[in-house]
Amino acid sequence: MSNENKKIPLIVVAGPTAAGKSECAVELARRIDGEIISADSMQVYRYMDIGSAKITLEEMMGIPHYMIDVADPSESFDVARYKEMAKACVEEIHSRGHIPILCGGTGFYIQAVTRDIDFTDTFADPDYRNELLNYAEENGADALHRRLAEVDPCAAEQIHPNNLKRVIRALEFFRETGRKISDHNEAERQRETPYDLLFFVISEERAALYDRIDRRVDFMMEEGLLDEVAYLRAMGLTRDMVSMQGLGYKEMLDVLDEKIPYDEGVRILKRDTRHFAKRQLTWFRRERDARWIDRADFGGDSIKIAEFMAETAQRELNTVIHLPSEITPIPHQNQNTD
Repeated sequence: MSNENKKIPLIVVAGPTAAGKSECAVELARRIDGEIISADSMQVYRYMDIGSAKITLEEMMGIPHYMIDVADPSESFDVARYKEMAKACVEEIHSRGHIPILCGGTGFYIQAVTRDIDFTDTFADPDYRNELLNYAEENGADALHRRLAEVDPCAAEQIHPNNLKRVIRALEFFRETGRKISDHNEAERQRETPYDLLFFVISEERAALYDRIDRRVDFMMEEGLLDEVAYLRAMGLTRDMVSMQGLGYKEMLDVLDEKIPYDEGVRILKRDTRHFAKRQLTWFRRERDARWIDRADFGGDSIKIAEFMAETAQRELNTVIHLPSEITPIPHQNQNTD
């Protein structure tokens, strides 16, 4: 294959929330001269740092990160916009001789890039969308979700009732095409990737993962998640905005509005985050290129995981990767455990 037709290398470090993806990706980037593109639907928003478990400058260890803080939380940021911006980041990183690493847990965002999904046929009927929004307002998000379950049970299983945007999109798609969006998404999943792709999914035994999730939520509360949500509300953000429907934000809004006590809000956040992680795992199990990494096989050590991924990249990617003989250790103070 000529250099002109050579595929751009792309490494994916995916997995459920709290699996330690970010730390592993940073350690990998340090070993292969890589740069990281976030694949997280909440980290694109400015000011939403604690609830999105956004990586800090200290945790980045000098590795450039992209697709973080690229939109205001009042904006409706969608997967089509993400794909175009992330693809541009991949090309820019590669043009400078570095290895692009896509890291995150938003499966649809990752799939949009790795399968180069075409969103040009995406359409919307404003009248029908308003009809669905009004229905949800009057009858609740669960009622609208039940309507989706009637026409596309598979999509309803994959989409949380509170994710109104995706529920409405699925209903719109069915109305306009007569096809299930779950079937459409599965067909898109089978598209060939335009990249020289290496796809890792980091996970661990369920009880250990759930413990990490609980500890992460406790850390978020200690860091001031409730104050962050209060600040966002004072900025004029409301619960009907896409950004404020993210995990942590809707629960803390209920606490601030005195709909539920503080302790109940924390309990619900932990429960819903565990459910979210389960859905993420279900999504990634359908990725045919995914290589699963069990943290327990590496003693839970992110550095050992990164070394394994770097050696695999050197061996399998169609590009020259020189692994360093030694990496200067940097003490980790990451309580986030993304």
